[in-house]
Amino acid sequence: MNQSILMRAAFALLGTIAIPALAAAQETPLTIGMSTTPTTLDPHEDSSAPNNATSRHIWDSLINLTGKSANAPELATQWKTVDPTHWEFKLREGVKFHDGSDFNADDVIASLLRAREKPSQGFASYTRSIAGVTAKDPYTVIVETKVPDPLLLNSISRIRIISADCKDAPVQDFDNGKCATGTGAFSFASYAPGSNLTLKRNDNYFAGPSHWSGVTLRFLPDDGARLASLLSNEIDIIETLPADGMARVESSGDLQIINGQSSRFVYLGMDVSRDASPFVQAADGKNPLKDVRVRRAMLMSINRPAIVDRVMQKNGTLADQFVAEGYAGHSGKVEKVGYDAAAAKALLAEAGYPDGFSLTIHGPSGRYVKDAEVLQAVGQMFTRIGIKTKVEVLPWAMYSDAYARGDYSVYFGSWGVNSGETTNPTVAVVATRDEKKGTGRYNGGGISDPQIDEVLAKASSTLAEAEREPLLEDLSVRTFNNLWLLPLHYENVVLGAKKTVAYTPRGDKYTLAYEVKPAN
Repeated sequence: MNQSILMRAAFALLGTIAIPALAAAQETPLTIGMSTTPTTLDPHEDSSAPNNATSRHIWDSLINLTGKSANAPELATQWKTVDPTHWEFKLREGVKFHDGSDFNADDVIASLLRAREKPSQGFASYTRSIAGVTAKDPYTVIVETKVPDPLLLNSISRIRIISADCKDAPVQDFDNGKCATGTGAFSFASYAPGSNLTLKRNDNYFAGPSHWSGVTLRFLPDDGARLASLLSNEIDIIETLPADGMARVESSGDLQIINGQSSRFVYLGMDVSRDASPFVQAADGKNPLKDVRVRRAMLMSINRPAIVDRVMQKNGTLADQFVAEGYAGHSGKVEKVGYDAAAAKALLAEAGYPDGFSLTIHGPSGRYVKDAEVLQAVGQMFTRIGIKTKVEVLPWAMYSDAYARGDYSVYFGSWGVNSGETTNPTVAVVATRDEKKGTGRYNGGGISDPQIDEVLAKASSTLAEAEREPLLEDLSVRTFNNLWLLPLHYENVVLGAKKTVAYTPRGDKYTLAYEVKPAN
């Protein structure tokens, strides 16, 4: 096995980075204005950013994925590889669930297998390599993988550990609080779907009690409402500070802007599988999106620098592939496609569509930075080259399942590449959909490229970094030179907050109450 992998996989000892030191508890509540709305509190139902960020307040994982995508101890204090397909995790002793019951190996086994077997397959990208989970003793767990998995620790960090008593519970039992019992920094108080979640401090938390006596997560996807709540002092910190509100925040003596960089990649997905696509009308009756020349023309028609600069008001960075330079899998061989409307129109004609065609593009409203506005701008740009475009936006709760199922012809998509490399997004949004393999769960365009699937399989089971890096780069080249996805941008992290709080933005864009601190 590669020496560097062995060094990182050897027993990880609990240290200062594992769990942030928490100051003496205060009798002060905290209110966070979230920019998106979770669809459920069931931590294994759907792996979306708002769901995962919300669940981290109530439940812990074996491994804590830090804001810089490092793996640190949480409910597991140590881990090691026994052999290339077996990992041993030592569990933290003395931890209790919010109801007072003890945490042990049974809860880990139940949670990992529940996430793997859930009919929704929301966590298939992370559980697909898990062959089995067994207990060596009450505080030692063995995870067996189907093949050597260099990303197992990152994958395990995504799965929250619930009580084994709730392993067969329906989603409703989490939403009504019956099974919303974790080991995390906060315990469930009440939940109003689409409105708010209120939490109480867990004074017995193994890392020490939080600064905050209680937390309210308010779900405010409307930019204006979220900004108004901050300006009126109803909220301590808000996600995705609207660009048009920055001047008001900066001019306030009591508020501040907090900036950071995220790993969230935003793209347009397309139906590249069906001969007739439901929201495309072309004169020849075919699906023009299957032609790479049409896809290239579409990307060429989008003035992405203008969208980032004007529509997003600089709250994004232009993207050409899954990860930026410096991350594993970034490739200089990915062809950069610049804005050229005239050339785009000519390429459409070359593909057999001199008069263009009609199209409806779909996306969410309030899920991503200026998502509806970005879609409207894209629609206008498509229309200028002859693709008569209608834009339909929906609430995230209605949109998320529909796009993942492949209901649309062109859709607005995003993936937080929190693994810092390219197998993670490829497994989820590009690989051929296969429930047994756990691939393509969010591949809404029906992409099925045997060469990508082959390279992905090799990369996903190669532990030696020198051998793995060219495979990761190849995934980028094959995905984006074929334009299976149209890359748009990476989102920046921009929060607004009272000056009484301090927060270090995370790469995954999660706003976690237990990482918010009182300002010095």
